[in-house]
Amino acid sequence: MYFEKVKNALAQQFELDPDTITPETNLIDDLGADSLDVVELIMSLEDEFGVTISDEAAAQLYTVGKIVEYLENLG
Repeated sequence: MYFEKVKNALAQQFELDPDTITPETNLIDDLGADSLDVVELIMSLEDEFGVTISDEAAAQLYTVGKIVEYLENLG
């Protein structure tokens, strides 16, 4: 469930085909995200899942898999 929602959020934000996003996808290296993109993504995920993600945690969430793992541990 988390992976699908994160994948769809990324696909929408970066205008990508969701099928191209895997747990290994790196936000910066593979998607070309800059710091503003990452902040927007974190805010979107906070809204989607009803959670708060600290700046310290957000700095560690550089792959889709890490984001999903973090959200699963919160849930």
